[in-house]
Amino acid sequence: MESNVRVRFAPSPTGPLHIGGVRTALYNYLFAKKYNGTFVLRIEDTDQTRYVANAEQYIIDALDWCNIPFDEGPGKNEKFGPYRQSERKELYKEYADILIKTGWAYYAFDTAEQLDGHRKGHEAEGKTFIYNWHNREKGRLVNSLVLSDEEVQAKISAGENYVIRFKTPQDEILQMEDEIRGNIKIDTNTLDDKILFKGDGMPTYHLANIVDDHLMEISHVIRGEEWLPSMPLHVLLYRAFGWDAPKFAHLPLILKPVGKGKLSKRDGDKLGFPVFPLEYTNEVSGDVSRGYKEDGYFADAFINMLSFLGWNPGTEQEIFSLEGLIEAFDLKRVSKSGAKFSPDKTKWFNQQYMQTKSDAALTELFLPILLEKGITTTKEYALKVVTAIKERAVFVNDFWDLSSFFFETPTEYDAKASKKNWKEGTPDLMNELINVISSIEDFSSDNTEKEVKEWISGKEIGFGKVMQPLRLSLVGKLAGPHLFDIIAMIGKEETIKRLQNAISKI
Repeated sequence: MESNVRVRFAPSPTGPLHIGGVRTALYNYLFAKKYNGTFVLRIEDTDQTRYVANAEQYIIDALDWCNIPFDEGPGKNEKFGPYRQSERKELYKEYADILIKTGWAYYAFDTAEQLDGHRKGHEAEGKTFIYNWHNREKGRLVNSLVLSDEEVQAKISAGENYVIRFKTPQDEILQMEDEIRGNIKIDTNTLDDKILFKGDGMPTYHLANIVDDHLMEISHVIRGEEWLPSMPLHVLLYRAFGWDAPKFAHLPLILKPVGKGKLSKRDGDKLGFPVFPLEYTNEVSGDVSRGYKEDGYFADAFINMLSFLGWNPGTEQEIFSLEGLIEAFDLKRVSKSGAKFSPDKTKWFNQQYMQTKSDAALTELFLPILLEKGITTTKEYALKVVTAIKERAVFVNDFWDLSSFFFETPTEYDAKASKKNWKEGTPDLMNELINVISSIEDFSSDNTEKEVKEWISGKEIGFGKVMQPLRLSLVGKLAGPHLFDIIAMIGKEETIKRLQNAISKI
């Protein structure tokens, strides 16, 4: 049993929230709620060059739509605020200075041109340039490990640009534990001395991340596997500060539908599915990216689908309420390998949720669509229509295509179906059928079906010779729910009218 669980979702406001980010937020939320913990939102906006003004609100709106709102964050229960890293930058310099004083970090004055020269020199010799133990104190690089204190202060006082680098320990096999991947070992000699503080006065992700996680009392860091290479540095930073490290869990990638490579917006554009929870408009280009909400997905179906991209409950069950996901979720059942995204499976989830929604709730969603089409009807009639067609729908947006014939007389008839089912003697049969229908008093679905079928049997002809042309006349194509339910709903007068139209037009 975990205690005092505090997790955080820490996106960068550089654009819309990819579903990979939503899944990270979801797993953090499920874990927190399972152990009565706290789900924190922190905006990691240290990279001001990529900052997008409307991205933060998009992130918040997306979490709200997914029904996984944060407990603490910008403007909400700011126990450890501020929650935007750009508003905490003075704090990070203090901690960078602590590492300088304790010998865990150093000033580096190398210019971009100098570093580029070192890289090209190494490449010419078939080597890779790494700024770390093997060259940081040999005098070829300009840093406080080779300069005197007076020289360092003179450079800083003169306004020379510098960064602060972490001094990675040498000759150590670092042992780390990941909640998903188990024990991980790494030779510290292979690590470079990462920059912790930049010349523009802003920290890098590495320093800000560690300081904030510590000060916000984060107990578990659950994040994407792209951060796995940073885990050694982060573990060493905790050691350098003398702090207890949180538990780490690195989630697998969400892969393209073909199974190779990370899922991207380009994949969605190419194959026709969204990769963002909500529609997003780029403020600069004006480009609009599709969202699951606007495409007609239910938020709970979207979340259920997303939960299975990298996790499974260990049973055959696939449909879970949010409460059920919270109860079932376990980091030990998160996969190490990537999870292939399936657009068809995503639609399947939405269709399953469609069947769990009440007909009354779906009718409320359908009524605005009818209004847009200029259809005036009663809520009671719309409810009957929804009941008749919902099993065939994947989205509420499908309702109109599946039901338009309940509201409008067909003006066109499927050519292929007409050629196959409307024969030379069909008009005469349909005229006879009009007389049969006209004489029926109890126009309920069951009674109309009984009387029509008795008439067909009496004529000793195949049912298809009547039923197919009848459906074509009423619907315009060979589709739709039970034929006599349609007849009962549109009524005797409309049924006869449609048969007459078909006789004259087909």
